[in-house]
Amino acid sequence: MSKRSDEVRTRVLVVEDEESFIDALTVGLTREGFDVTIARDGAEALAQFAPRRYDVVLLDLMLPKVSGLDVCRSIRGASDVPIIIVSAKGEEVDMVLMLELGADDYVTKPYRLRELVARIRAVVRRRESHDDVEADEETIERGPITMDVEARRCFISGDEIKLRKKEFALLRLLLENPGRVLTREVLIDRVWGSDYVGDTKTLDVHIKRLRGLVEDDPKNPEYITTVRGVGYRFESPKRDA
Repeated sequence: MSKRSDEVRTRVLVVEDEESFIDALTVGLTREGFDVTIARDGAEALAQFAPRRYDVVLLDLMLPKVSGLDVCRSIRGASDVPIIIVSAKGEEVDMVLMLELGADDYVTKPYRLRELVARIRAVVRRRESHDDVEADEETIERGPITMDVEARRCFISGDEIKLRKKEFALLRLLLENPGRVLTREVLIDRVWGSDYVGDTKTLDVHIKRLRGLVEDDPKNPEYITTVRGVGYRFESPKRDA
């Protein structure tokens, strides 16, 4: 797909140590109009990331020098750039951990270039859409939870908790609809966007983390409950009714 020379190209940092994937990604993504930078190990990824602004990072898990886990943690600590994990490792614990560290999506090898391109464009669109939306002046109180929407701060029984962007958006949506069952499809559409092409594991990871912050007993949730086969619901305390 050709691009006009004056068009701003999406900047992609590809962190990958397998030359066969590097060659294919460089050719394929460049052909699709992306500006591709390659880092062949974790240390190089962090060095490349620091001086330049990227629109998205494709991050392999198994890297020399600095692990993908540590690269993800370091980048997320300094930036909210979308991170897509690209790995041959399919163990659930790896993907859950990466999502908990702030990765936005993941694909497993082998993958189709068309799917990867769709995911890149989706996370970039969601970021741009989010950046264009101004925060409302609003405070939401439900049980022990107080959310200052304008300031993007959340408190549990007066103690502040730190939420990532999508965690904040997901909890806000639940709080705004107390007692109402929100299907998994609605939650994903409203928080990740209608063009999200991943599976629902991302939603489950975020719900699990929110329960760990909100609930006294996350394994027996009082507030964020599961409606089996449908979705989730925020159980509003009686004093809020």
